[in-house]
Amino acid sequence: MSNSYMEKIRERIMQAPDGSVFVNSDFADITDTNTIKQIISRLIKEGTLRRIIRGVFEKPKYSKLLQEYVAADPNEIANALARCYHWTIAPCGDTALNKLGLSTQVTAVWSYISDGPYKTYEWDKTKIEFKHRTNKEITGLSPTTILVIQALKTLGKENTDSKVIRILSHRLNTEEKAALLREGSEATDWVYNVIREICKGEKEND
Repeated sequence: MSNSYMEKIRERIMQAPDGSVFVNSDFADITDTNTIKQIISRLIKEGTLRRIIRGVFEKPKYSKLLQEYVAADPNEIANALARCYHWTIAPCGDTALNKLGLSTQVTAVWSYISDGPYKTYEWDKTKIEFKHRTNKEITGLSPTTILVIQALKTLGKENTDSKVIRILSHRLNTEEKAALLREGSEATDWVYNVIREICKGEKEND
């Protein structure tokens, strides 16, 4: 195993912020898979990386305030798994509500829609689930559009009131609203009507 590969991988990890999550494919431009696995194992033993679940590793983040290592971010892990398996994902359910500031309730399960298979992953009392959806619900839409649509579907028509519309309108910038208005036209009628209220004042572009 070449030391130059080891140093290139170590350098990439050290340049990333503490708490960053990696998968083997993040280093595929440096060397082959078997060599990457060997190097990752060495980096785990020396403490540069911490294994979260099989094939997913974190650069540990230490809190001086708490005087302990911070738990891995489930959203970072979800995105790392998506990179690994070439899935397109987006938060759904309570996870989507939390991301948009529509709920402060701590979620027991981090939920995502995905164009990959239904899968669940668990570690340290944390659970991530990926729910398969058809490509038309994900592909070609910006992350913000998917997130808003999933949040609205989670709330349901009867629970989507003026407060929800106000929060989302303030949270999204002009570019995000324009994309939401344009991309959300294929959503169900009530969802798109809410989108139009959120994006009042924005123009739909072709």
